[in-house]
Amino acid sequence: MADLETRELEYFVAVAEELHFGRAAARLAIAQPTLSKAIRRMESGLGVTLLERSSRHVVLTPAGEALLHHGRHALNAVGAAAERARRAGDRDARLRLVIKPGGEAGLLLDILTAYSRWPGAHQVDIIFGGATDRADHVRDGRADVALLYAPFDDLSGLDHETLAVEGRVAILPPGHRLASRPELTMADLEHETLPRWKGVDWTGVPEGEDGPEIADAAQMVHLIQLGRTLAVLPRSLARPEHPGLVYVPVVDAPRSRLVVAWSQSDRRPPVAAFVRAALEASGPLRD
Repeated sequence: MADLETRELEYFVAVAEELHFGRAAARLAIAQPTLSKAIRRMESGLGVTLLERSSRHVVLTPAGEALLHHGRHALNAVGAAAERARRAGDRDARLRLVIKPGGEAGLLLDILTAYSRWPGAHQVDIIFGGATDRADHVRDGRADVALLYAPFDDLSGLDHETLAVEGRVAILPPGHRLASRPELTMADLEHETLPRWKGVDWTGVPEGEDGPEIADAAQMVHLIQLGRTLAVLPRSLARPEHPGLVYVPVVDAPRSRLVVAWSQSDRRPPVAAFVRAALEASGPLRD
C-alpha cells in the first residue's frame, strides 16, 4: 500500500466530513479541482475507492469509512506530538488537567498539593470537560493528564493508574418504593425506568430502552425529582448529595475506578511527577 502524507489525510478527512467537494475545498482554502485530483491520486495509490460520487451526492465507501476513522486518529496524533514537542521546550509551560466537574472523588486538592512539592512542578490549569470528551482532550493534546472513570471512559491510547475503587449508588425520589431500603441489588432495579446516558456506557448497569436520554447532572436530578427515572452512579459522581433525593448503595453493582490517565507517548517529567503525586494523594482509596 502506498504511503499517505499528512496533507493528503487532511484533504480526505475534510471531504469525508463535509461530503461535498466545494465545501471541503473552501474549508481547506484550496481550489476544488486541486482537491479532486488529490483524492483521485489517493484512491489510485491505495488501490481502493474511497468515495462514491454523483452529480448530487458524495458517499463514503467502506474503505472510506475506515480511512476516515483511522485518519482522524492519525491527524490527532500528529497534532498532539507537535504540541507536546513545543511544550517540552517551554520552561514556563503549564500542565493541563482535564476533569469532569465533581469527578475527582474529593482528591483534587490533595493531588495538587502533593504535585506542588515536586521541585520542577508546573502551574496546573484545570480544564472542565464534558461527560464523554475528556479522554479525547488527552489524545489530541488539549490536555496533558486527565481524571477518568473506568470502565465508562475510553482509555485506548492512554496509560493510566488507578486512584480509587468505589461502589455505586441508586438515586431515587423520596416517595419511591425502594427509597426506604438500606441497600439495593441489581435485581431490585430490574423493572425500573433507567436513563440512557448520552455518549456514556455505564458498563454493568442496565440502561432503560424507554428511559429518558440524559446528558448532564442537572437533567438527571430534575427527572428523578419528577419520578421519571432513577439513576445508578459511581459513589463519588453522586456527590454532593441533593437534599431532595435519596441515595442507596447498590451492593452487587460492578465497582468503578477513578484513574489518572496520560498519553502512552508522553514521557515528560512533569507528567510523570503528576502521576506520582496523584498516587501518593489517593493512598488507601485504591484498595
